[in-house]
Amino acid sequence: MKTLKALLAAAIVGFGCSPVGASDEHYAKARKRLAAEIGDYGVPIRERANPAIMRQMGTVPRHLFVPPAQRGEAYRNYPLPIGQDQTISQPSLVALMTHLLRPEPEDVVLEVGTGSGYQAAILSGLVRKVYTIEIVGSLARQSAQRLQQLGYRNVTVRHGDGYAGWPDHAPFDAIIVTAGADHVPMQLIEQLKPRGRMVIPVGSSRNIQQLMLITKDSKGRVRDETVIPVRFVPLTRDVRDPA
Repeated sequence: MKTLKALLAAAIVGFGCSPVGASDEHYAKARKRLAAEIGDYGVPIRERANPAIMRQMGTVPRHLFVPPAQRGEAYRNYPLPIGQDQTISQPSLVALMTHLLRPEPEDVVLEVGTGSGYQAAILSGLVRKVYTIEIVGSLARQSAQRLQQLGYRNVTVRHGDGYAGWPDHAPFDAIIVTAGADHVPMQLIEQLKPRGRMVIPVGSSRNIQQLMLITKDSKGRVRDETVIPVRFVPLTRDVRDPA
């Protein structure tokens, strides 16, 4: 993995350079403050926060996954716009959703909704392989290039309709959906392995959805659990390819 100093120097297409005066130390301190603010990131009281997730969040340079104008806010615990009417999720929610997946080092994970690539970068250091689908062509291309330039070699990005999943690489140990769906797509359930876990925001309203944990037991029986109310951009099926 490249050093943060090298990452800061990298030219990321469409995202420009770092703010004037910002340094490695500046961003490292900001990440440390964010980790302290997140704490146990809202994990269920019966569980413990996964320290591996927080270690990974401490290494991923979130400021390189947002536009230059947003970099001063990159280590605040709230979502930020990334263009094309899309957002990067707030860090505590990224941590919680990752925790709910219970990632293991040999897992193969599907992400629906690549966005800037930040969630995929978090997963990259926790599992063996990440396949991620983005419906907006320009975001898919930018994220693929960014993830490669930053050294996340076990992530593959595809432009397409996430409702259909990625059958060529199924079944998956875990599936994470980072946009609000109006229902749980059956294709995704079918692509989940026995004993697999899926985290997905579900709801018909643009303003609020329910974060759902979908589990499949060893016999393929499916169970769902409501976790918390959330607000995500909609999961659409309109495959866009803006310049």
